[in-house]
Amino acid sequence: DRCRPDIVLSVADRFETIATAISASYLNIPVAHVQGGEITGSIDEKVRHAVTKLSSLHFVANERAAQRVRMMGEADDTIFVTGCPSIDIARSVLADSSWMTTSYLYDRYAGTGARVDIENRFIVVAQHPVTTEFEDAYEQMWTTLLAVEKTGMPSLVFWPNADAGSEATAKAIRVFREQHNPDNMCFFRNLSPEDFLALLLRCACIVGNSSAGIRECAYLGVPAVNIGSRQEGRERGPNVLDVGYNIDEIVSAVQHQATRRYPQSTIYGAGDAGMRIAEILAATSPRIEKK
Repeated sequence: DRCRPDIVLSVADRFETIATAISASYLNIPVAHVQGGEITGSIDEKVRHAVTKLSSLHFVANERAAQRVRMMGEADDTIFVTGCPSIDIARSVLADSSWMTTSYLYDRYAGTGARVDIENRFIVVAQHPVTTEFEDAYEQMWTTLLAVEKTGMPSLVFWPNADAGSEATAKAIRVFREQHNPDNMCFFRNLSPEDFLALLLRCACIVGNSSAGIRECAYLGVPAVNIGSRQEGRERGPNVLDVGYNIDEIVSAVQHQATRRYPQSTIYGAGDAGMRIAEILAATSPRIEKK
C-alpha cells in the first residue's frame, strides 16, 4: 500500500508468496506469478494454485504447466511460457563456476564438522520436511543420513527450510552429528543461490527431496536421488532417480547416480526467462516505462 507498485511479481509456492498475492489483490494491484501450473504435492501445490487464481499474468516454465493454468480458467492471453528464472542462474554457473573452490567455500561459509575437499568426489544432501508428513520428519531425515553415511562418500549436508516439521528435521541433523561424529560430513545452514548451484555442478549427485535436484540439476546434468513424496507429480528430466525412505534403496541409488552425468534438459527453461519476463511486463503494463 505504501509502495503502490505497478505490478507485484510473485514466485512459486512459498507461504510468504500467498500473503503477498492476497495483499496485492485486495489493493487492486495486478499480480504476476512465476512458476504457476506445476504439480508439487503437499501444501505447496495448494498455495501455488491459489496464487495462480489471484494473479493476472502467468509466467510458466513449460507447456504442461501452461495447460494446467488454462484448465484452471485463466485466459490464454495471460499465460506465457518463459521458463524458470532459476535456470538463468544455472546457465551463468554452467558458463563459469571457477570461483567455487574448497578454500572459497569454507572461508565464506565455515560449516561445522569435517572439512570436505570439493575438488574430489562428494555428494550434496538437501532434505526438507513434507508438510503433510511432518510427524515423520525426524525419522525421514535420520534414514537419509544413515544411508549417506553408509555410502562412505564425503558429503555436504544442508539445513532444511522453514516448513512445518523443520525443527524435527534439524534436530535429526544435530543429533546425528553429535552421536555419529562423522569424519566425512560437513554441515551448512545455507549458501547463496549462485554458490549453491556452483557447488551442485561440482558434486557427484544431490540426495534428498529439494526441488533443485528436479529443476536446476536437470539443466546442469547433475544426477539426483529424490527421496519420498515431496516432489511427487513434478516433471522430471532423465537425471532423477526416485526412491523411498529405505537405507538400502538410497545407498544403491547413490552408487548408481554418482558414476554418471546426464545430458542437459531444458524442461524448466533454457536460461533466458528473466529477460523474457521483463520484456513481457514492459509490454503489458502501460505504467511500466520501456527501457
